[in-house]
Amino acid sequence: MAEFILYEVDGAVATITINRPKALNALNSQVLDELDATLDAIDLDTVRCVILTGAGEKSFVAGADIGEMSTLTKAEGEAFGKKGNDVFRKLETLPVPVIAAVNGFALGGGCEISMSCDIRICSENAVFGQPEVGLGITPGFGGTQRLARLVSPGMAKQLIYTARNIKAEEAYRIGLVNAVYPVEELLPAAKKMAAGIAAQAPIAVRNCKKAINDGLQVNIDEAIVIEEKLFGDCFETEDQKAGMGNFLAPKDQKVKVVDFKNC
Repeated sequence: MAEFILYEVDGAVATITINRPKALNALNSQVLDELDATLDAIDLDTVRCVILTGAGEKSFVAGADIGEMSTLTKAEGEAFGKKGNDVFRKLETLPVPVIAAVNGFALGGGCEISMSCDIRICSENAVFGQPEVGLGITPGFGGTQRLARLVSPGMAKQLIYTARNIKAEEAYRIGLVNAVYPVEELLPAAKKMAAGIAAQAPIAVRNCKKAINDGLQVNIDEAIVIEEKLFGDCFETEDQKAGMGNFLAPKDQKVKVVDFKNC
């Protein structure tokens, strides 16, 4: 049983909570290993959307554990970076969408893990930043790569080079988060969004995620081919037949919510 990760499933929505509040949910090797195992254990036949959050209202994830990192050799530092990157990449490429509900501090590894999610929403007291250069290191869990892709290279360089933290409003302004909520409304908003995603045709949603993620890594001509294949892959599925069948049905026979079967 995991010591620092809570995992709950409500219908088709799973919630992963990083539960190390005394350390502001900082990521050490054990937390990363437990998160890795939790991602592997998700039942993708039933779960259609995942919410990632941190325990308490002070911190989403305050960063990687500096106490653990402070004595690492070059080789150990590179290995620790690889451990974090491997877990975050697994999160990023999870077939179903992941919503980061960012409550409080999202610094260093916390900002980086939020950027590995499909969608970020945050509380009004959220604080984002990549403070690593002030500690004599670079971001090590994908921060230099994902931040530049999400906001802009110039803005990412400014934030990373200055080690400056930004509040929720600025994170929203630069496009790092999709929305800002009062603290008490954050998790309900995440659950509502997740439920809205889970109600859609799951094969189509998964294919959309793959098309967007894979397409961003190649040129537009190759990206369109990726989309064509994933578009075609949706046809002959029960979900496609149900969705289009309901659209074409007479008005008095339409249903408000299609019962998609994930097949």
